[in-house]
Amino acid sequence: MKLYNRKNTQNAMVACAAAILLMFSSCSESFLDVPPQGEQPGQTFWQTEADATAAVNSIYGNLRTWNNTAFPAIAIESLGADEAEKGSSPNDATFMNNFDNFSVTSTDGLLGGFWEGQYQNINLCNQVIENIQGIQMDQSLKSRYIGEAKFVRAYSYFRLVRAFGGVPLRLKPAKDASEFNIPRASAEEVYALIEQDLDEAAAVLPQSYSSADRGRATKGAAIALHAKAALYQKKWDQVLSFTNQVMGMGYSLFPDFQDLFRVNNENSSESIFEVQCEYYPAIKGSSNSQYSQVQGVRAQAGYWGFNVPTQVLADAFEPGDPRREGTILFVGTTTKYGDAITSVAGDPVRYNGKSYVPFSTVWDNDNPRGAQQNVRVLRYADVLLMNAEAANELNNTTQALASLELVRARARKGNNTILPAVTTTDKTALRNAIYHERQVELGMENDRYFDVIRQGRAAQVFGPKGWKAGKNEVWPIPQTEIDLSVNVLTQNPGY
Repeated sequence: MKLYNRKNTQNAMVACAAAILLMFSSCSESFLDVPPQGEQPGQTFWQTEADATAAVNSIYGNLRTWNNTAFPAIAIESLGADEAEKGSSPNDATFMNNFDNFSVTSTDGLLGGFWEGQYQNINLCNQVIENIQGIQMDQSLKSRYIGEAKFVRAYSYFRLVRAFGGVPLRLKPAKDASEFNIPRASAEEVYALIEQDLDEAAAVLPQSYSSADRGRATKGAAIALHAKAALYQKKWDQVLSFTNQVMGMGYSLFPDFQDLFRVNNENSSESIFEVQCEYYPAIKGSSNSQYSQVQGVRAQAGYWGFNVPTQVLADAFEPGDPRREGTILFVGTTTKYGDAITSVAGDPVRYNGKSYVPFSTVWDNDNPRGAQQNVRVLRYADVLLMNAEAANELNNTTQALASLELVRARARKGNNTILPAVTTTDKTALRNAIYHERQVELGMENDRYFDVIRQGRAAQVFGPKGWKAGKNEVWPIPQTEIDLSVNVLTQNPGY
């Protein structure tokens, strides 16, 4: 069942309208998905439990916006990898190629869009953390709401630190220019804030919700994201501990890999956190998520065909691996749901199968096609592979092999003629097997680019695309942000 807060649109818009009053000076009202209905002045907001609920709902609503899920996110989190390329027609949005061939400069607008999207999330979270403290309401619900806000704040800072390295740490709504214009923190300081937020969130968030609240941040989501933050810092003891905790929380791999990514299987037993999206026929325009629309099969009405899988990814799968067809839609084939994948001259020959919404899914001309598709952020297979990687680094080969085998066994679905169990006890060989499994299991889920960099293999893997050590470990800080700061913000080396 879809998370109710996505259907509580008016309350979310009220919260966003109030949020504008405290929005950073470099942001505009353009971040709103829809025109506010019944704006509520800031001084009369933050009074009741209903206000707190609306404000928290607005955090989740903002996660599905263009800057968080469409072109900016695709450019920064996907196109640098060897698994994806721009797609669409050759002459459409050619500026996105700059991320694929590493010719991007600090003036590229997609950098600013991604930066803005994350700090909009952070600002909404900061407002909740600061302002609901004084509301007279159920104390346990208040604590949970603050925990939800800290989880999303940590998630946004995680996306920022992977992309840019150290960034400004904003921990409360800016009251004036002196509080807004602050220098970059170090990457280590950003990770420390992420870890603190996730520890505090995990301490108050429930392990599960009733159907009405399904899709909100949980204790498992906070611990799993903490494991991932530790993974990027090579804190192997923590990765193993946190993933072991999540593995004891009742999650399980969904039986069918391809079905896992369909709308009717959202928030499944494998789901740890998803960005909740929905189709709003009563609200026209960009209020709905465009995540699937921008990546869908170009020959189908309403789809744009960007962020397409490469031949490199197609060739990475072992013979007979069903995940190949679950990850990639190949032109000239028909999906198990009856859709013929077609093209015209100049179109891509492959599309992202994980953003695919069957063509029969309801939509209308005023709304993005596929707006119902949730964005999978954290899932149990990722936790198992993090567990395998940490166990191997800590010389616990038995556990590493066991966690890796769980992922491969789900993929083979009882067909023992494919995907044989990995049995090597050589640490380097097992490490490489786990790296490969992450590539094929998590393909087109915005992990490959940052995975290869943290593994220290980017020069080897991405070098042929133009990646340069000492520069491309991070993207450039948006020049607009440097200009607005009057050079308080500093640029990354090489840009």
